[in-house]
Amino acid sequence: MTHDRTTDTAGAGSPAPAVPSAGPGAAGGAGDVITPGARVELDRIRRRWAELPVDRAEARMPVLRRLLADLARRSAPVPTPVPDLGPAVVVDQLTVLVWDACAAGAGDGIPQLLTEARRELG
Repeated sequence: MTHDRTTDTAGAGSPAPAVPSAGPGAAGGAGDVITPGARVELDRIRRRWAELPVDRAEARMPVLRRLLADLARRSAPVPTPVPDLGPAVVVDQLTVLVWDACAAGAGDGIPQLLTEARRELG
């Protein structure tokens, strides 16, 4: 394992998975409740994050932690804190919470939030 990339153990270069929805007509296509705009931004964040050395990724964790907290508030009636599992899995956490927020009908503005976060990552 090298220590200069965030992709060593998380598979951060793989595309964000589509998670089955409760029914047809989901926003991102059959089985995907994530809107196409949010899906594009998630994929861009995943690629950008995979390029960052670990020290730079750790320095940029606050950007994604703020976004995770916002998404947690959107996706559950009583949000619980999102555990800090580190830079190796933060993009996977982001994907899950984006899906949860979209599935809960709280996806408005998520593509813009993802775009802003991606730009802050540098």
